[in-house]
Amino acid sequence: MRDTTREFESWLNAGGKRVGQVIVSAADAGWELRHGDDAGRDDLETFSKWQDARALANLDDGGAFRPLKTAPSLRHGWRLVLPDVHAVRLAIEYFYPAMLGVWIARRLGEVVPVDLRETLGRQTGMYRITQKLTDEQAQRLVAKTCRSNGGCLKTILWRISAGVSVPLLPPEKFREEATPADSLPLLCQEACNILVAAARKMVKDEAPPPA
Repeated sequence: MRDTTREFESWLNAGGKRVGQVIVSAADAGWELRHGDDAGRDDLETFSKWQDARALANLDDGGAFRPLKTAPSLRHGWRLVLPDVHAVRLAIEYFYPAMLGVWIARRLGEVVPVDLRETLGRQTGMYRITQKLTDEQAQRLVAKTCRSNGGCLKTILWRISAGVSVPLLPPEKFREEATPADSLPLLCQEACNILVAAARKMVKDEAPPPA
């Protein structure tokens, strides 16, 4: 069986220290996690259980719920002190669900990206209308919904369809190798439910009026 904790520990030992907006560093009591923007602050509220990561990840600075954990809206003002790498790994799973598993699977060649057209082609019921999304609409939609600044921190592995790119986003958004060496890449192998829901709204909102 795959040992996620061991793989994560090897990454840390090789110089890894950032997962999304969270920085991980060795501390006297074991390990410390905090928001990357809070490096150097000494006025942070301290937490000591990996389960605390769930509450920390759920709300943004304004107290609003964060439905997308990879959005760049993680709250500030905390430090999470944990005793060992296993606890750190479990906390990271709350901050960024499934991202460690996807990262390992990608390294093993087990992640197959799914084009947006294929994802939309599987939709039924009220979401079937997303199949009417044009390439131009898809480009605008992805640029707005998936942008790293205000949208999602993941690196996109999929395409709209063969030969159809998203020129409104920087090329680095689609390149795994653009991830800094000390950061664990957050990878998106298929359009999420949030993007599909946004596609439905765009198609409905931009549909021509009935003749």
